[in-house]
Amino acid sequence: MKLKKINEKLQQALIENGLKEANDLQQETFSTLKSGADCIIISPKGSGKSTTIVINVIQQLVAEGEESPRALIIVEDKTKVLEMETLFENLGSETNLRVYGVHDKGDMEYDKNYISTGIDVLIGTPNKLSEMFTTAGYNVNRLKMFILDDADPILKLRHETKIMRISNSITKTQRIIFSEQLTERIELLAEKMMLEPYLFEIGAEVEEDEDEESEEETED
Repeated sequence: MKLKKINEKLQQALIENGLKEANDLQQETFSTLKSGADCIIISPKGSGKSTTIVINVIQQLVAEGEESPRALIIVEDKTKVLEMETLFENLGSETNLRVYGVHDKGDMEYDKNYISTGIDVLIGTPNKLSEMFTTAGYNVNRLKMFILDDADPILKLRHETKIMRISNSITKTQRIIFSEQLTERIELLAEKMMLEPYLFEIGAEVEEDEDEESEEETED
């Protein structure tokens, strides 16, 4: 995959998984995400948002580090947790990154004990992560990336308070929001927790053009 200054081990894993060309989303956001800036990334379903998240987390963390997590990824539900874990397993095969996922149906004590042994990336649902951060008091001083994936359905379930509680416990980190559309809820959340974020809207113009063509065909 041709991305500027991409990590060699990550590059190898991408090739092994058949990802030889970066798509529009990955090309347009890679440099800015790598810089550590806060970002809001709006892109349609099927555009590779989850893959983009995993690529950029691996790129920034590269190898095994401290005992406390260095990337925190909030996802909608158990299915999303498992999908994200599988992506890290495939694309992080050439690294020593330790990735762990938690969800509402998991065993809290087991999860806490596992995390205490040392992980690099923590993936989880808003409910579970909020409960864990409230009761366990994890060290978030080494956290480099705070990522909200598919923000729209998560915020429709009114998880803003839980997300803000976690975010407020982190003094300094890169905050990234991914979504299919930019809603008022997302804008309000970004205003509360992000510092002058870059806004990327990928594929919107293409969709508008397609809609216009469809309308013209209907008129004909």
